[in-house]
Amino acid sequence: MRIAVYGRQFNDGIVVPYIQQVFDKLAMHGVEIYVHPQLCEFLKENVKSVQYKVLDDTVKLKGFIDLFLTLGGDGTLLDMVAVIRDSGIPVIGINFGRLGFLASINKNDIDAAIYAVVNKQFTLDSRELLSIDSEMEIFGKDNFALNDITIHKRDDAAMITTHVFLNKEFLNSYWGDGIIISSSTGSTAYSLSCGGPIIFPESNSIVLTPVAPHNLNVRPIVLPDTSILAFDVECRSNNYLVSCDSRTAIIDKTMRFQVSKAEFRLNLIRLNNESYLSTLRNKLLWGLDVRNY
Repeated sequence: MRIAVYGRQFNDGIVVPYIQQVFDKLAMHGVEIYVHPQLCEFLKENVKSVQYKVLDDTVKLKGFIDLFLTLGGDGTLLDMVAVIRDSGIPVIGINFGRLGFLASINKNDIDAAIYAVVNKQFTLDSRELLSIDSEMEIFGKDNFALNDITIHKRDDAAMITTHVFLNKEFLNSYWGDGIIISSSTGSTAYSLSCGGPIIFPESNSIVLTPVAPHNLNVRPIVLPDTSILAFDVECRSNNYLVSCDSRTAIIDKTMRFQVSKAEFRLNLIRLNNESYLSTLRNKLLWGLDVRNY
């Protein structure tokens, strides 16, 4: 089995023993380990006595790598989506961050998770992505997002106006700090913190969530994933931001953006002892009385 490991540079030395544990367990199970170049320098200085190969950027991943393992939080897994793109390679994340809705494996469960992965004791959870298009290809070929696409004012700017069209029909104009276009997966991310609903991944939905709307009667809206959305942005300042997951572009002119469901999906690995409901309960502390802590 060929497993590719992806991660960012770590500044916290506390995670080093866990990373060493990951590589030791992969080696113990006879896994052929490949490492994304971004992680190599960190491993040279911190991980010892483990054989691995550097993943060549020219290698076609589909049919070569069996699965990707990410080390970090949800942001790391989102970064990695741009690496695997439409290859269909399954992904599992070990969480060194905070909540970890996507990178759902706790660092204390590394041994059991790797055993389950190597012995194929898992199912695939297929997740929809969103894509964004405009007259200027601001994100190039990486114009897709697993969580959300966001249009937002600059930190020191006045509020922006976003005119939204649904399937070519005018929907609404939003005055405020911006708007979040979220997939079902991203409903537990930025959208949730702005008052958006939790949407089950199987719901095949897109959520529009305004950010600090000027009109208090404006609320999040859930749309079918077959929707084609268009956005015209008015801004009194010189520029505004458009984000595609962790990638952000500064836009300095009036432009129309179109957002719709992407043409491919991401396969998240779901271990047999976990479910979407159990993740929600554990991460959001449902059923716990905080007065006891």
